[in-house]
Amino acid sequence: MIIHKDITMKRLLIFGLLIFSISATAQRNSFKNITEKDGKIGIGTDTPDELLTVKGTIHTQEVKVDLDGAVAPDYVFEKYYNGFSETLPEYKLISLEELETFLKMNLHLPQVPSAAQMEEDGISLKEMNLLLLQKIEELTLYTLQQQKEIDALKEKFLNSK
Repeated sequence: MIIHKDITMKRLLIFGLLIFSISATAQRNSFKNITEKDGKIGIGTDTPDELLTVKGTIHTQEVKVDLDGAVAPDYVFEKYYNGFSETLPEYKLISLEELETFLKMNLHLPQVPSAAQMEEDGISLKEMNLLLLQKIEELTLYTLQQQKEIDALKEKFLNSK
């Protein structure tokens, strides 16, 4: 009876040590691709350079970015329709001729980083989305201006018959 208890105790002790060792290992790092360094978390990298650095694809349903001091491009329409912008007083919509000259020289839109610059520095989604919205608003104004010119030419043509 004592021998049976002794074997059972040894088995329990071995089982307990095994569970403890698995548990301790799991608590240390259950995810082999996650690293912590200097208070920064890395996923897919051993050298996180931001609070959270992910080297790989992120799958999510939504990303919400706080503007945190950034200016939404309502200044484009403010300047066009009001003649000035309180939000960004120095903003100026360049003419299509100025735009074409810039494009020929630089091969990218004004204020938009070049492909080489984006490759070297990466892009901030917040800044790029606001910049792209500004460019969409500018395109909208160019389209409205062109439509007014088309309508004026149509009327002039119809009146000349």
